[in-house]
Amino acid sequence: MTSIDYIPSLEDLAMKNPVSDSHERAPNLLSIVACAIAAGYVGALALLFIRHQWIVDRQGRPIVTDFMEVWVAGRFALSGASAAAYDWHTHHAAQVALVGHNFQGVLNWSYPPLFLFVAALLACLPYTVAFAGWVAATAAGYAATIGAIAKRWDASLLACAAPVFFANAIVGQNGFLSASLIGAVLLFLKHRPILSGVFLGLLTYKPQLGVLFPLALLLDRNWRALASAAVTSAILIAVSWFAFGTQTFLAFLRFLPATSQAILTERGEDWNKMQSVYALARTLGAGDVTAWIAQGATIALCVALLVRIWRGEAPFAIKAAFLAAAAMLITPYLHMYDFAILAVPLAFLFRERPFDRLEWAGTIAANLLFIAFAIFPLPVGPVIVAIVLALILRRATQAALRYDNTCVAALGVG
Repeated sequence: MTSIDYIPSLEDLAMKNPVSDSHERAPNLLSIVACAIAAGYVGALALLFIRHQWIVDRQGRPIVTDFMEVWVAGRFALSGASAAAYDWHTHHAAQVALVGHNFQGVLNWSYPPLFLFVAALLACLPYTVAFAGWVAATAAGYAATIGAIAKRWDASLLACAAPVFFANAIVGQNGFLSASLIGAVLLFLKHRPILSGVFLGLLTYKPQLGVLFPLALLLDRNWRALASAAVTSAILIAVSWFAFGTQTFLAFLRFLPATSQAILTERGEDWNKMQSVYALARTLGAGDVTAWIAQGATIALCVALLVRIWRGEAPFAIKAAFLAAAAMLITPYLHMYDFAILAVPLAFLFRERPFDRLEWAGTIAANLLFIAFAIFPLPVGPVIVAIVLALILRRATQAALRYDNTCVAALGVG
C-alpha cells in the first residue's frame, strides 16, 4: 500500500529553492550601473533646478507642472474653501495667479477629499520646499518598500534606476506613493494582516488602483485584512468629512462623472497620454463603446486569472505579483507615472527566486518601451503591463508543474 506522509505545498517548494544565496544577489555590475543611473537622475534634477528648469523659474515662480495642482488644492483647504479645489475654473485661475501667466491645459484636482490632508500639509510649506520634500519622501518610501519586498538592498537601486523614477520626480507626481502603498499591502498581508488593511485603506486616495484587492482578500479568506481596510476607509471618510465639510464631498461626487466624460469620452486629455486598454483602443480609432468593451473584456480576463491563481497552490509571491500588475491593467484611467507600481510585481518575482535570462530580457524590454513613450507618445502602457503579466504567468505555470511532479513522486513512495 502506498503511504503519503507529506506532500509539500508550493510555498514549501519556494522555501527550498536550490538556488544558493550567492546567486540570489543581483550581479555586481548591474548594481553599479543602477547606482550610476540613479545618481545621474539626481544630478540631472539638481542641474535643472540650478538652471531654473525644474520646480521654479528665474523669477522664483512655479513652473507649470503636475505638483502645482496639489499645492494649490492644499491652499484652498487651508483657507477653508476646499470645495473650490474641484471647480476647474476656480482652480485654474488660482494656478494662473501662482505662476504669473496664463497657460494651456487643465491641471485639475481629481482626488477624494481624504487626500486634501496631504495637500494641506504640503501647502504649509514654501512651494520649492514642498515639491522637493514630497519627491524625496515618497521616493525614499518607494525604494525602501521595493528593497523589503525583494529582500535585497540592490533591488532598491534597480527600482530607482528605472526611467519611471525620473518621470515621477520631474513632475512631482504620486507614483512613488501608490507603489509604496500597494507594496506595503502585499508585503504585510500574510503576517500582519491588520497593518496590511490599514495600507489598503490609505490606497483609497486613488481608489481605481485598489478595485481587485477586496476580491483577493475574499478568495484568501483574510477577514482581518478586509475588516481593517474597511474600518480604515470609514475612518478616513469620516475624518475628512468632518474636516472639509459636506460641500467638499458633494463637489467631488459631481466632479467624477464630469471628469470621466471630459477626459475619456471627449478627449479632454489626449488619449495617447493615457496608458489603459481604453486609451489604446481610442488611439487606434475605436469608438467610445468599442473601447469600453475592450476595457471590460480586459477586466473580465484579469478577474478570471486572479481567481484561478489565488485559489491555486502558487507561492504567495506569485499571487502578490499578479495582483499588483493586474490592478494596473483593469483601470481605464492610468498614466505613465503610475508605472512605478510595476516595480512591486517584479520585486515579488525576484523574492520568489532570482530572474533568469528571459525575465531580465522582459524587464529590460518593459523599461525600453517606457523610454520609447517619451519619443513616440502612444499608449504603450498595456503592452508594458502585459509583458510583466506574461512573466508572472510563466512563473505560475512553472510552479504548478513543480508541484505536480512533487505530488506524483510522493504518491510513488511506498
